[in-house]
Amino acid sequence: MATAAAGALGLLWGWLWSERFWLPQNVSWADLEGPGDGYGYPRARHILSVFPLAAGVFSVRLLFERFIAKPCALHVGIQDSGPYQPQPNAILEKVFISITKYPDEKRLEGLSKQLDWDVRKIQCWFRHRRNQDKPPTLTKFCESMWRFTFYLCIFCYGIRFLWSDFLIMFVHHLATIGLITFSYINNMVRVGTLVMCLHDASDFLLEAAKLANYAKYQRLCDTLFVIFSAVFMVTRLGIYPFWFCMSSGPT
Repeated sequence: MATAAAGALGLLWGWLWSERFWLPQNVSWADLEGPGDGYGYPRARHILSVFPLAAGVFSVRLLFERFIAKPCALHVGIQDSGPYQPQPNAILEKVFISITKYPDEKRLEGLSKQLDWDVRKIQCWFRHRRNQDKPPTLTKFCESMWRFTFYLCIFCYGIRFLWSDFLIMFVHHLATIGLITFSYINNMVRVGTLVMCLHDASDFLLEAAKLANYAKYQRLCDTLFVIFSAVFMVTRLGIYPFWFCMSSGPT
């Protein structure tokens, strides 16, 4: 029984990691082990470095938003003030938390009789209470400024280290964590890096447009959004399908 179970498990494992399904022709899993000259190919254990790297990036983001983005927001006139605080009311707060944040007309009338408030006042209370949970404009400005800076730096970094491959650098694909991990483990680093670099080509423009919008610079916001739209369409609807996908193949 144990031998039969082990044999069935072996067949399942072999089918799951079939070289015919996962790898190009004339490539085997042994080819991905790396040459014997000491040069190592990517390994699954390398993914562990993502965790300290993520912690470091998060720390840099906190410092950036506090000491750079926030002063910039205040400089352009964005106020450091939270949303309007509604009048404290235990009954309405209980309804908001436990029952609904959007009371219907029947419930509004019942609350009006219970509290001796008019319906309009209760509606305003719920609206202000909902807005209280939303991030203020200052927070959104700092977040967008961080994204703008991050995407721009990553894009410039990609250009710096992929300059010899400039003709095929601008590629795009929506890379999920699973695809990034699998492509790295299977030594598809070059293709994955190119795809992510193309994705970053337009992201920082969108965040710059958001910064201008939060600062009430509408003309600058419109201009940046038009540029973002143009770059987005050229890179994702032009370069990626007609240049990269048609020219790429097994190497």
